[in-house]
Order: sequence, then C-alpha cells, then structure tokens
Amino acid sequence: MSAKRIKYIDLIVGARPNFVKVAKLYKILKKSNFRPFLIHTGQHYSNEMSDVFFSDLKIPLPDIDLNVGSHSHAVQTSLIMQKYENILIGRKVDMVMVFGDVNSTVATALTAKKLHISVAHVEAGLRSFDRRMPEEINRLATDAISDYLFAPSEDAVKNLLIEGKNPSSIFLAGNIMIDTLLENIDRIKSYDICSKFNVRNKKYYYVTIHRPSNVDSKEMMKKTVNFLNSISNDCCIIFPMHPRTLKMLDYFKLTHKFSKYIRILSPQSYLTSISLEMHSKAVITDSGGIQEETTLLNVPCFTLRDSTERPITITEGTNKLIRAEDEYVKDIIDPKKRRKKQIKNWDGKTSERITDFLKKI
Repeated sequence: MSAKRIKYIDLIVGARPNFVKVAKLYKILKKSNFRPFLIHTGQHYSNEMSDVFFSDLKIPLPDIDLNVGSHSHAVQTSLIMQKYENILIGRKVDMVMVFGDVNSTVATALTAKKLHISVAHVEAGLRSFDRRMPEEINRLATDAISDYLFAPSEDAVKNLLIEGKNPSSIFLAGNIMIDTLLENIDRIKSYDICSKFNVRNKKYYYVTIHRPSNVDSKEMMKKTVNFLNSISNDCCIIFPMHPRTLKMLDYFKLTHKFSKYIRILSPQSYLTSISLEMHSKAVITDSGGIQEETTLLNVPCFTLRDSTERPITITEGTNKLIRAEDEYVKDIIDPKKRRKKQIKNWDGKTSERITDFLKKI
C-alpha cells in the first residue's frame, strides 16, 4: 500500500468513551493533511450522553450521524451495519478507524471489511478473559478482522501475539484517552468543582455504575444499592447516573432505597467528570476508561467487577477489583504506597504516534 493511499479516514464514534478518544486524534490528522470524517452511529444519542462531549472537547459536529439509538445488542449492531454500508458505498474511504469495544466498534469494522476497506482498531488487545461481557466479544471480533492494531499497553501487545496476530500489524501506540486528559488538564484544574457541588476536597466518593453485570438483575442491583448505602455513612457519594442504571432502578422499584447521603445526578460532561474524579476521596466504578483516568490522576479506584481488561491499572496504578458486598473502600490505599509508575506511552502523544504510523503505510 503506497503512502498516498491512506488519506480519507472514517473515525467511528458512538458512545461517550469514543468521543474522548477521538478528540485529539481528529485534530492531529487534520493538521497532517489527512481527511478524517467523523461518523457518529448514534449509539449514545442524548445531550448528556453525546452532544455535550462535542462542545466540551471542542470536536466539530459529526460529518454523518446514523441516528441508530438504543436497541438490543443484535438489533443495534445490525442497524449500524445496514446504515453504515449505505454511507460507505459511493464514498472515497481508504481506512475505517474504530475505537474501544462498543457495538459501534465491531459493527462498522465488519461492514468495512466486507467492502474490502482497511480497518484500524485503536485500543486493540485489551482482554478481560470474560466472554460473558459483550464488550469482550466486541474486542475479540474486531481484533480478528482488523488490518492495523494500535495497542495501548505492553500487556495488550502480548495478548495479540498470543492470539497469533501478525507482529507487523501490531503497534504499541499508547493510551489515547490520556491524550485528551492531558490536553485538557489545565481546564480541568481550573474548575471549582467542590463549590459547584457543595462538597469538600477528598471528602466524597465519586460513583459511576452501568454495566449489565451490576444493574440488569434485581438481586445484583439490591447488593449495589446496599453497598453504596453502607459506605455513604463514611462520607457522601456523588453519583451521576447512566440512563441504563436509572431505567433498571425504576424497573426494580429501588430508586427510593438510596441513602440521603447519596446524591443522584444526571450524566456529567467530560471535564466535570474528570474534575469530580480528581477531587474525590476515591472512585467506585465499573467503567474501563475511568480505571485508566484514576491511574493517571493517582486517585484510588475500586472497580465493581470480577475482571478487568486493563490489568495494568492494578499492577501499576491505583485500581482494585471488588464485589458489591465488600467494604474495602473504607480502607483507602495510602497515597505513599501507590505505585504511581509512569506507564510506557501514557504520555499524551498517542495521537501523534498513530498519525506518524499512518504516514508510513
């Protein structure tokens, strides 16, 4: 493939984490004379889950919005494929670049490959080794068909090699979420977040929970509510609630069971979310990206999951896996004992490395 071949690149965004990952890369590609097109699948479609991220991170509005909306995994994936195929046909596209592990990732990758268009996967090689997670299936399927695998960490590279991927297709690019965090760190630090939410610095827990394993059964949801209530006696909780979580709480009639010390909010913007993480006593989450952000920010993170596709946040960072019935959160890790190690290529320059790689194809 000649260097002139890669010019028109579709950047696929569909869910909140994708917007963060694409923010800096889009700008760098434009400056380097590529022609990136932002394709929004509409997997996340409300203002709180989508629109605010474009304004917050100063990303231009999408060139194309598929407006897929919320559906079951199968329906959402098939709708994305149908609509994206119609968009691809008749357009000049040299590469489709997908991010992370959401349904938009695997759906657009499959569509592109069947039209013989090169696919690049940013965040390739992450594995939880738990195939009960829909995200794990998306990761495996996307990596299996991608031509270029941009790995965020050395453990991700190792996973890809063990799976038999061609070493020449693998590139240790670094963590692209860190690019956006570091690019906006001064803006984040300027937020007087404690005054805005009437809390004291390091005197509250910040909580985000949305994964099916935590919210889709009444038994598990009860455990989560009881767990949060028990630790809210220690200090208050700020809990921006994902629409999925709110829907299931209402369905199970558990919304009124929260302690008065738990403040339920609507989803927050990226900059507000990071600022709330930064000033919290600890973060309790089931999000993948937040595990990485807290590692960089040196904030204790307790992940309500049995496994993580980001083990480096445990071995080199501040993260700990817990269950909803545990109370490890009260035993906050001593800041002096945290590893706080500089992780290779988590330096805010992943977008530049990806762009430089594309120039050499």
